Amino acid sequence: MQMSKPKQLSLGFQHVLAMYAGAVVVPLIVGGAIGLTPAQLTYLIAIDIMMCGIATILQVWKNKFTGIGLPVVLGCTFTAVGPMIAIGNTYGIPSIYGAILVTGLFVLLIGKYFSKMIRFFPPVVTGTVVTTIGITLVPVAMHDISGGQGSADYGSGLNLTLGFGTLAVILILFRFGRGFLKSIAILSGIVIVTLVSSFFGMVDLTPVRDASWFHLPRLFFFGMPEFNIIPILTMMLVAVVSLVEATGVYFALGDICEDDLDDTDLKRGYRAEGLAIILGGLFNAFPYTTYSQNVGLVQLSGVKSRQIIYIAGVMLILLGLVPKIGAVTMAIPTPVLGGAMLAMFGMVISYGIKMLSRVDFENQNNLMIVAISIGMGLGVTAVPDLFAIVPGSLAVIAESGIVLGSLTAIVLNLILNTRMDKSRQQVLKEGHAAN
Repeated sequence: MQMSKPKQLSLGFQHVLAMYAGAVVVPLIVGGAIGLTPAQLTYLIAIDIMMCGIATILQVWKNKFTGIGLPVVLGCTFTAVGPMIAIGNTYGIPSIYGAILVTGLFVLLIGKYFSKMIRFFPPVVTGTVVTTIGITLVPVAMHDISGGQGSADYGSGLNLTLGFGTLAVILILFRFGRGFLKSIAILSGIVIVTLVSSFFGMVDLTPVRDASWFHLPRLFFFGMPEFNIIPILTMMLVAVVSLVEATGVYFALGDICEDDLDDTDLKRGYRAEGLAIILGGLFNAFPYTTYSQNVGLVQLSGVKSRQIIYIAGVMLILLGLVPKIGAVTMAIPTPVLGGAMLAMFGMVISYGIKMLSRVDFENQNNLMIVAISIGMGLGVTAVPDLFAIVPGSLAVIAESGIVLGSLTAIVLNLILNTRMDKSRQQVLKEGHAAN
């Protein structure tokens, strides 16, 4: 169905709003923790947003070498936050970008071989991974509904009213809206409740006033990169973890778009992420990964067009080049974003469950894989200090519910189902020999 330009722009902007908070939070946290000045932090946020747009376009543009060719949006990965802070405080900022550059090359090179592991991702694994991603992200949305962790008015009645009010508006528009209005239920809910929030003094336009009109990326803004083995190995581990997460997202989107993915598709997807990481390292941005909230948005809106994602990518590039425009989205109150994220993360969960509906649960092994994997993912999310004794280099695995749950599903599938398949083959061989 052909859509008008205004409708396409609205749908693209909806995707930008879905991922913008996460893409901004990562540089804010890392930049603050490693002691960046306000000017440096401004550059970091702007360049990250711009490179998110470039990374997204690289991933959507399917060619012989790169691009998964699905409506996927890339943003700064949360998995790298802890490791980058540790590297920055121990080795310095140039070591972060030296490690990022080598890691991008590493991902680019291993994409061909990592894609061959597609047989390790049957529906019981991919469905569990997608479900775990959604479940472990729900607390993020709930904290935002309350006003954001650490906020002075955390859990106030106004925050809860705005957060759940946003969710209510989205549900009403989704239930009674038709056509285009239904497809932009998330965007409409954010805009409507943000306007309401302004009457309560919840909309701060100071960032818009203070932001500059134009900004150009600079090569090696934070100095020439430095290459140290520990930071490089740490960021490589982060990259492998991100690829596991991305694989689950690829399969979820492939299922939504009714596109059967093979190892060639995965190879192009991994290469696009590797190339994006390299470009980010050159201009001093952070590593990228697929954003699950945008998968939920594709499912919720029903719009699967890559054209919309191209538009979102261009918008992100413009937001990075014109910080004053980008600052407008920062004026959206945290509870409003939280209400919208709850709907999107919930859709990720529901789609994971849909993927699991294809699994043979008469097989007790599959039941055990799902049970233990989701239990591990949710458990670490609920008790983040559970593995406090784990060395820092392995903390990226032990402290992330998404990572631990995903790896648990992969390992258990190898142990339980592979062993079962071998047993069946042995029984068949013995049966043939007896005949």
